[in-house]
Amino acid sequence: MTGGRINLSVVEARDLAEEALRGIGFDDDEAGIVADHVIDAALCGYEYSGLPKILNLPESRHFKLPRRPMKVLRETDVSIAFDGGNNVGMLALYHAAEATIRKAAAHGLALVSVTDAWMSGRSAYYVEMIAKAGLVAIHTAASSRLVAPPGGTRAVLGTNPIAIAVPSSREPIVLDIGTSAYMMTEVMLRERLGELLPEGVAIGPNGEPTRDPVLARRGALLPFGGYKGSGVALVTEILGGLLSGNGPGKNWWDKGGHGVNGVFLQAFAVEEFQPLADFYDKVDELIAYIKTTKCAPGFNEILLPGETGRRRETTQRKNGVEVDEDTWEQLRQLASELGVDPLPTTL
Repeated sequence: MTGGRINLSVVEARDLAEEALRGIGFDDDEAGIVADHVIDAALCGYEYSGLPKILNLPESRHFKLPRRPMKVLRETDVSIAFDGGNNVGMLALYHAAEATIRKAAAHGLALVSVTDAWMSGRSAYYVEMIAKAGLVAIHTAASSRLVAPPGGTRAVLGTNPIAIAVPSSREPIVLDIGTSAYMMTEVMLRERLGELLPEGVAIGPNGEPTRDPVLARRGALLPFGGYKGSGVALVTEILGGLLSGNGPGKNWWDKGGHGVNGVFLQAFAVEEFQPLADFYDKVDELIAYIKTTKCAPGFNEILLPGETGRRRETTQRKNGVEVDEDTWEQLRQLASELGVDPLPTTL
């Protein structure tokens, strides 16, 4: 251990994640799905969506409510609406993404919604999963109200991410952006670590600018890009939340004042328009053209959306996953509730 950080091999990190998830009540299959998600996030360099994400699960009031099996509310050849059953989104959306792939593979198009699921993790995970099947994927999500609109002093919108993935001859090209200037999961990590937030990403309970994560959680996050980010958040609220069945008069806010999450997944087969190989050639040509752009001073190359994360994944699969000591200890404590100790007490 050096400076409160611990390095784990990918196998050790996955074992720890699965044991901790089983320790809080997930079965083996569920623990495997969620562990895959958080390890993928950690490898791509998104620590706040990695192993610390597991600690956020039992902290949620939704976790304490009964879970139900996911069920189909309505279905057509090209669409399916799921009741998520108050399952964590990392489970519900995994199954929804699988259904999206099946629908689009059979009919060239899929429109899938999920309601009553929470904490879905990285949107990139699902659209990349769909794009690897040769499909273009679009994901919009409405989440708990955490973001104030420009000029506002209280949270009325979610962090509402939007993600798009396009298949290519290499890895999918993935755009994944939250519509807030900072993600609440990272605020929670900064609070746990006793670190300040950047300037200009949050306000306190009275609308005052703050860098204190405790005050930010009592106040609100701000949208990225002012009115532009707020506008995108509103649209994703409609497409993710209202379209899936949430909204005023439909249990829009639960008793704890948190939005009941909704997600909308769209996918279509490239081959509905042209041969997939021809499309790949065009995407490759576009990427090559962009990469030949002369770099401005201080830059060595032009990077595509998601490219930094993929490079981190390659490196960290070799070098292992880093986690702060406090998170490591808490995960080991959750795992020990099953009577197992997946890692030695010191490394």
